Amino acid sequence: MGRLVPAVTRALDILELFLEGDGTLSAPEITRKLQLPRTTVHELLTTLAARSYLVPAPGRPGHYRLGVRTYQLGSRYAEQLDLAAEGQQVAREVAETCDETVHVAILEDLDVIYIAKVDSIHAVRMVSAAGRRLPAHCTAVGKMLLAALPADELDLRIEEAGRLDAMTHHSITDPEALRSALAVVRERGIAVEHRESNPDVNCVAAPVRDGTGRVVAALSISVPVIRWSEQREAELAELAAKGACDLSVRLGHRGGHR
Repeated sequence: MGRLVPAVTRALDILELFLEGDGTLSAPEITRKLQLPRTTVHELLTTLAARSYLVPAPGRPGHYRLGVRTYQLGSRYAEQLDLAAEGQQVAREVAETCDETVHVAILEDLDVIYIAKVDSIHAVRMVSAAGRRLPAHCTAVGKMLLAALPADELDLRIEEAGRLDAMTHHSITDPEALRSALAVVRERGIAVEHRESNPDVNCVAAPVRDGTGRVVAALSISVPVIRWSEQREAELAELAAKGACDLSVRLGHRGGHR
């Protein structure tokens, strides 16, 4: 690895300070936080402002905020992100930790589409494939994604679907029962499925968010009922939440675990 350039490192340190607080800082605040000479900070701020990485904060004399150039760089980075590819990598990491089948799925109408999948190493495992479409209300990932919808949009999708078909005799088919289940999902921040899409499989799922905080996918861990218990459910719920958080960070989200 080559030598780090001190001036570039300091400039980046300044830019990263703007990720905290309300996003505005003055030269004295930057000097204090980074313990740099005032002259150095002034020169770096002048350079960053000249290149539109920083701009004066409106109505706050002597303060700066991030400029349009940082937005342009962030937008270009976001354009290059591939949810499926990032999801596959995170799913692999989660699967290596729990030795169970891991999926990442997105919502389309009232269905989920699996965009990434890593199989369990066990002989007894869930049989599925990336690209498969399932009714959202029958799956943990689907309930997680439905729970993130505004109430009016959820109502519209249920109305347009006409009916909620069952995949097993454990599936939810009543719209009001589904709404109640989704309320629990919102409260917990985790969705659970007990043999609702497959009579031999239980599942937990957590939300994946993009840089705006919007839920764009869900990550799930599927387990045959023979390896399921309340303790295992709690362990996998925490692992799914961590995996979803890791994927969210890859997509630019800066929030917490859930």
